Amino acid sequence: MENLLLVLGILLIIGALVYFFAGSGKTDEVTERLDRYALGVEAKRKKKGRGEPGLRVSPLGERLDKALAERGLARNLRTQLARANLKLTAGEFIAATIICMILFPAIVFFLRRDIPLSLLAAVLGFFAPRWYVSYLQGKRLKAFNDQLGDIISMMVNGIRAGYSVLQAMEAVAKEMDEPASEEFGRVVKEVQLGLSLEQALDNLLRRVPSDDLDMTVTAIKVQQEVGGNLAEVLDTISFTIRERVRIKGEIRVLTAQARMSGYVVSLLPIAVALLVYAINPRFMGLMFKDPCGWIMLGVAGAGIISGFFITQKIANIEV
Repeated sequence: MENLLLVLGILLIIGALVYFFAGSGKTDEVTERLDRYALGVEAKRKKKGRGEPGLRVSPLGERLDKALAERGLARNLRTQLARANLKLTAGEFIAATIICMILFPAIVFFLRRDIPLSLLAAVLGFFAPRWYVSYLQGKRLKAFNDQLGDIISMMVNGIRAGYSVLQAMEAVAKEMDEPASEEFGRVVKEVQLGLSLEQALDNLLRRVPSDDLDMTVTAIKVQQEVGGNLAEVLDTISFTIRERVRIKGEIRVLTAQARMSGYVVSLLPIAVALLVYAINPRFMGLMFKDPCGWIMLGVAGAGIISGFFITQKIANIEV
């Protein structure tokens, strides 16, 4: 009976997650479209009347969005989701985090019947969505930085051929692959929808926090205000970016062994502890029954985390 109730609970959580993301309604107001292009996520949804057909709205997402609308946490979450190119609101992301915090320990408890391990799974469920967002951000930023030299070269060629800056960006949006095509396409659409070029470029920088892009945007802004030969300036920036990418690649190859050693040394104690716990739960269970065991685990965890970040800091050479 207990197993049946646990299975039903897991199925209900999965069903709620599916309904939550499938039932999120969209609105057609011009202001929400502007916010969607500017931030890369949907703006706060307004409640619709009951008589409007074909619109399903998640009550949990609506309440969370309303509660977080004017808070700094929601603004930061929207920025992080935009950088990861996830079409979610802050309320949807928090709801997904809560569901993971319930679903992960429920699955672990169903499989192992172990309360400490279930608590660890709940902590993992809290951090898992954030790790996923951070992973998408890093992957997207790296892909954009790798394209930036070609982007600037294409803009330089377009400007020398007689294009305006906006027309050169539109050519980038049509010719380049993602994420460059999507980001510069958003810039063009924002300007077409009424934003100034400076505002659209600021929104681009908020979505793509790249130092090289910041240098490029600054050059475009200065040219828009005081004039000058933008093609020559961008050509110089493109050469600098290409050289920086080349040097970073060489440094990454030289420090690959140090970075891999940091991963192995940090993950090895955790892997051994989990393996021993899976083979003999009673042996490792003594660590959770005595306060000294918790202290030892805390000190070991702090040492592993600090050692990992120190090794990564040593291997990370700024160019």
